[in-house]
This record gives sequence, structure tokens and C-alpha cells, in this order.
Amino acid sequence: MEESILETIAFWVMDVISNLGYPGIFILMALESALIPIPSEIIMPFSGFLVSEGRFNLMAITFAGASGNLVGSWAAYALGYWGHRVFVRRFISKFGKFILLTEEEYDSALKLFKKYGQWVAAIARVLPAIRTVISLPAGVVRLPFLKFSVLTFFGSLIWSFFLGYIGLKLGENWQIIRPYFRKFDIAIIAVTIILLGVYIHYKLRKKQKTR
Repeated sequence: MEESILETIAFWVMDVISNLGYPGIFILMALESALIPIPSEIIMPFSGFLVSEGRFNLMAITFAGASGNLVGSWAAYALGYWGHRVFVRRFISKFGKFILLTEEEYDSALKLFKKYGQWVAAIARVLPAIRTVISLPAGVVRLPFLKFSVLTFFGSLIWSFFLGYIGLKLGENWQIIRPYFRKFDIAIIAVTIILLGVYIHYKLRKKQKTR
């Protein structure tokens, strides 16, 4: 079932890029960065393949991809910036106890992101799985918009060039990289789950000691 959905998305992505060219790359990468699950691991390598066919230019697809990512990230940033109290804060206030997260701890986490947020935002742009969601907490902690935009653009520029270059070198075999990126996604998610498990274990032990 999952494979059929991914195949449908892949064919749709290829169709959009084939018909719209550079604007298609821009639109798809903007949607991906706006928290819509359209994998850049399909968008950019396929675009790189078209570079090998002589239809596109490598630097042009890189710029289109990075620019699209930047515009899409603004939407996610805005959601965190203006929707923080309406959505995130309200959710933690009502349901935080069920995920062992108090508002005080949430505030502490935000302070940490405020302190190191610019580095987190920069590094995350070149990591699968978390690169598209990092704009949300950046908006919540109100990372300076100009700094956020510059870091996002240059991080996305590296990511777009990397994937486009792989597609260029692999040519018609560009799709063979997809399973490797999915494994990388799974690894990152697994590490996140493990860290969450350690956190929950720590919380439960702390509660038992205070009783």
C-alpha cells in the first residue's frame, strides 16, 4: 500500500516537472517545505536526470529547488510564529500530561532552541526526515526572520545541489537512491523514538522518587 502511494506521488512529481520545467521544481519544493509530504528525494534527483538529458541546467535546478524550499518554509515558520498560542500552547496545556510534557518543560525546550536555534535550523536543512519540519519550531521561538531565511536558503541550496548532482550522475538509474534515503529517514525516526523513550523513562523514575 505504501509503495503504491509513493509510486503515485513519484509519477505525479515527474509529470509536473516534465510539463512545467523549473517552475514545477520550485512549486514542488515549496510544497515539500510547507509540511506537505512530497519527497525532495524524488523531485531533485529526477531533475538531475533531466540535466543529464540536456533539458535542464544543474545550477538552475539547484536555485529553483532552494528558492522553493525557502518560500515553503516561510509558511511553516508563519504557522509556528502566529499559531503558537492557538495550536501548540493550547495542545500542551490540555494534553501535555499524557505525553509527560509540562508547559514549564516546553518553555525550557524553547529557550534552548532560542539559544542554539540558528545552528539547529542550518544543520537540519541537510538532514532527511526533519529538514521540512524544522521551520515550525523556528517560528515558535521567533528566530529572526532574516537569519532564518538566509540559513534556510543556503542549507536548501546544499541539499538541492547534492540531490540534483546525484540524479545527474546516475542518469536513468536515479531512482535507485530512494531506498537508501528511506532507510536514512527510518534511522533518524528510530533515534528520535529511542530518545523519547529515554525521556519518558526518566520522567517516570522522577515521579516515583517524588512520591
